[in-house]
Amino acid sequence: MPLRLLKFGLTKNFTPARDIPATPDLARRYDVAIIGGGGHGLAAAYYLSRYHGIRSVAVLEKGYLAGGNTARNTTTIRSNYITNASVRFYKEAVTLYEEMSEELGFNIMFSQRGQLTLAHSEATLRSFHLRAEMGKHNGTGISVIDPKQVQELCPHLNMDYGGQHEVLGGLWHEDGGTARHDAVAWGYAAQAARRGVEIHQRTEVLGMETSGDRVTSIRTNRGTIAVGHVIQAAGGLNQHVARLAGIDLPIRCFPLQAMVTQPLKPFLHTLVSSANLHTYLVQSSRGEIVIGGGSDPYQLISTRSTLDQKEQLAHGALQMFPFLHNVKLLRQWAGITDMTPDYTPIMGASPLRNYWLDCGWGTWGFKATPVAGKYMAQSVAQERTADILLPFSLSRFETMALINEMGATAASH
Repeated sequence: MPLRLLKFGLTKNFTPARDIPATPDLARRYDVAIIGGGGHGLAAAYYLSRYHGIRSVAVLEKGYLAGGNTARNTTTIRSNYITNASVRFYKEAVTLYEEMSEELGFNIMFSQRGQLTLAHSEATLRSFHLRAEMGKHNGTGISVIDPKQVQELCPHLNMDYGGQHEVLGGLWHEDGGTARHDAVAWGYAAQAARRGVEIHQRTEVLGMETSGDRVTSIRTNRGTIAVGHVIQAAGGLNQHVARLAGIDLPIRCFPLQAMVTQPLKPFLHTLVSSANLHTYLVQSSRGEIVIGGGSDPYQLISTRSTLDQKEQLAHGALQMFPFLHNVKLLRQWAGITDMTPDYTPIMGASPLRNYWLDCGWGTWGFKATPVAGKYMAQSVAQERTADILLPFSLSRFETMALINEMGATAASH
């Protein structure tokens, strides 16, 4: 390796290979068009091209590669949900993350450090026991632990004995972890591009033409393309994009904010969250403390951060770790969550035969990136919704077969 680096350093005409080819001109037709160049869209493109042999694929991204919610999340990966369908789904996501660096030949910086959710009341502890049993039933590493075990896992945590936020126990999810969000997106993009997938950045979808129960073409700011199938994975713009196809989705959008501190020496070796405080913390590989919380209480399509949310997140962080009071903040940001009434995503078929939905993710989108991409690709290739996605279908809102995951995110709801 040192000799190769020396050779490249002394070579005048060396041109490094591009992971992502330059944006090409749009072709007249594609077998599959994917609206959204974030993690989900890129993952679907990769699985279509590698495992189903479908390489006439165009990923249409309004902005830049993975510049939406994929770039604006806090990278938590977990499967400690409430319902059987969700736990099963996210458990496979965790497994795919464990194998992803090798699968893509790209270091995604996956760190399986576990997630600790704090209980400040007996009622919360009872709900944790229910979640632990559901997790064990599906083979996930999840258990309820007592205050002593909480302190052993996180010795710097303020247990607040006798106080308003006394820690009475916790839900320990040893399979939980984090990964580098841009590495996940670039890994999928690079491998998909090598298999012939075209990635079209700065390509905004302006309209769609339908004939009967099918989408026949998509009109963009760079031209019109005919399509065989369409996958919609547009993050916070899912409701708007679906309306272009004549589909009304039960989605409302809310900003979700987070912030990060200056780097510190490693002290927080697991993810820690508190529903009472609507706050969670994790230390990055660079030493920064990433702090997130609940969605903003008002509907808005905006990525502007606010002082009010900064103060709320700081209050929760200082309650858990009071010694952070003099630590400086480096930056604050916001994403757009597309929330459904039952806090569960919509995946699979739509009212149009060749239009497939991957939306309604709320605050769970990043952790589902590989499993959503895998089974959305399978659904398109086989022209029927994959079995694992059936509980998350749009039709559940007509039959009232809802999946209530309202309490599954420790900080957001």
